[in-house]
Amino acid sequence: MPDTNTTITQEPAANTVSYAGSIKISVVSSVGMIPIENATVTISYTGDPEEPLFVLTTDSSGQTPVTELPAPPLNLSLQPENEQQPYSEFNIEVTAEGYEPVLVSGSEIFADELSLQPIRMNPLATTEEGEKTIIIPAHTLFGDFPPKIPEDEIKPMPESGEIVLSRVVIPEYVIVHDGVPNDPTARNYWVRYKDYIKNVASCEIYSTWPENAIYANLLVIMSFTLNRVYTEWYRNQGYDFTITSSTAYDQKWVYGRNIFENIDYLVDTIFANYLSRPGVRQPIFTSYCDGRRVTCSGLSQWGSMYLAEQGYSAIEIIRYYYGNDMYINTADIISGVPSSWPGYNLSQGSSGEKVRQLQTQLNRIARNYPAVPTVTADGIYGPATANAIRTFQGIFNLPQTGVTDYATWYEVSDIYVGVSRISEPG
Repeated sequence: MPDTNTTITQEPAANTVSYAGSIKISVVSSVGMIPIENATVTISYTGDPEEPLFVLTTDSSGQTPVTELPAPPLNLSLQPENEQQPYSEFNIEVTAEGYEPVLVSGSEIFADELSLQPIRMNPLATTEEGEKTIIIPAHTLFGDFPPKIPEDEIKPMPESGEIVLSRVVIPEYVIVHDGVPNDPTARNYWVRYKDYIKNVASCEIYSTWPENAIYANLLVIMSFTLNRVYTEWYRNQGYDFTITSSTAYDQKWVYGRNIFENIDYLVDTIFANYLSRPGVRQPIFTSYCDGRRVTCSGLSQWGSMYLAEQGYSAIEIIRYYYGNDMYINTADIISGVPSSWPGYNLSQGSSGEKVRQLQTQLNRIARNYPAVPTVTADGIYGPATANAIRTFQGIFNLPQTGVTDYATWYEVSDIYVGVSRISEPG
């Protein structure tokens, strides 16, 4: 077995080209959002789990070093007619003193992409399940999944004063029913809204696609989700959840799966957006399909990739599929945050109550994540605050600028809320 934090490299065979992606694993307790230091993380091929490739140890932020792993050629994920799987699959086994072990099977690695694998560990004696096993199924663009059942893009809603919401709200959580709607044995999971969108996007499209294709698909995924939230589609049918993980009814979501750095960051920057039509209050129910095995009246995922390669912007891709009267809207309210973004970046020289709020939140986060330096909550954004933000950004996969922009403000808010709670739902 390799030594801790050892990187294994092999010389490529003659006349072959080697490809690689990378992975960063983050391990936290399911109680109190406490990062787990000194967890042992063993990485092996899913097809050969008895031969470890790496054995890593988590740092004070519960994270492993970024580790390079073999991957198939990049072009496989850019051509739908390829029958070869465009990603490699790895097992991630995590053990830590005082916690039940976790095994993730099938974590996906694409060439030239950084995969972010979250691990939540239950303290010993909180359950009787033993090792928790998470199996990531084939990607929806590669495996076989049921096609979406067609639905109207605008849902009928009562006009008698019983409209569920008067404004579009970004929820703190969505409740995901992990199965078809009428399956009473399927579990419900409480999932933070941003985490849900990142997970679905990592299930539904390839992170190797051009950014404008990813952006367009995220808009469609977010609008689809917010239509379910706004209309309370399933609650109005007597169910106790927001959305399902079934591709026949909704969109794919997989508990515990890995996500990808570029999707992670893009969601952080646009998570309050959705798609609208003039005169329609509700977010549009934006149907979509892969466009190769399944066709539909909405966006073609593969088609969006080709359009982006041709230079189409995200809104041009959207309008290509949904018409020229579709536009990008922004939600009025973001739930579950202590304070809204000030509307401008905070950086060295900034001052005032928003800076003080930021500093107070950073100091609470530092109790769980000691790599984040504590600062004086004096309302003055000096070098120490910039350094604390830079460290925070590095831990939570944001560009390390030391500037509190929109994405950083709301990530600080989310982590602050998470560490302030005794436990997370779900």
